[in-house]
Amino acid sequence: MNDTIAILAALAAGYLVGSVPLAYLMGRWIKHLDIRQVGSKNMGTMNTFYEVGFLPGLLVMTFDIGKGAVAVAIARALDAPQVIELLAGMVAVIGHVLPVWLKFKGGKGGATCIGVLAFLMPWGIPIYAAAFGLFLLITKFPTFSYSAAFVVFPLVGWFIYHSWAFVIYPAMLLAIPGFQYLVRVKQIGQKSTSLKDAVFRKSLRDRR
Repeated sequence: MNDTIAILAALAAGYLVGSVPLAYLMGRWIKHLDIRQVGSKNMGTMNTFYEVGFLPGLLVMTFDIGKGAVAVAIARALDAPQVIELLAGMVAVIGHVLPVWLKFKGGKGGATCIGVLAFLMPWGIPIYAAAFGLFLLITKFPTFSYSAAFVVFPLVGWFIYHSWAFVIYPAMLLAIPGFQYLVRVKQIGQKSTSLKDAVFRKSLRDRR
């Protein structure tokens, strides 16, 4: 396959795979609701768990993680350069956040980031899970712990993979859901008594 065609195909596939809005579809099919208009208004795993059901939430989590990995796997199958693999993963996350099928109004992209990084940096996943558990044990704040644990990926890139690319790339990738999270914190902060209440929420149910 021509290199240019392979690159374009990898990036297009990454976006299209990432933009499949399963959380939205689950909400419509099962509860006849728009997941972006209820609960936390996020087209993601936790909102699906709470507003649609446990099994749909589990399916959405698996699918959203999987589509990040699949986007990178397609680029690799097309023998695209590594930089294109990285871009395909990033484009998949952008596809989740800005899906063409829903007028570019999607989710935050955290689960899709995990899928991308699981494919590229598999050692990062058990370390991320351990960091999340440790943060949760210490702080008792699940939302903060989930977000803060992402800091391990650049560290894994340096200490295990010894690659500047795997230090810089996770930081850039995670900036996408990170920005969405900060916007959400600001929105919650406007309804809360303090910014601390917005960031450190002890219950994932407390997300409106």
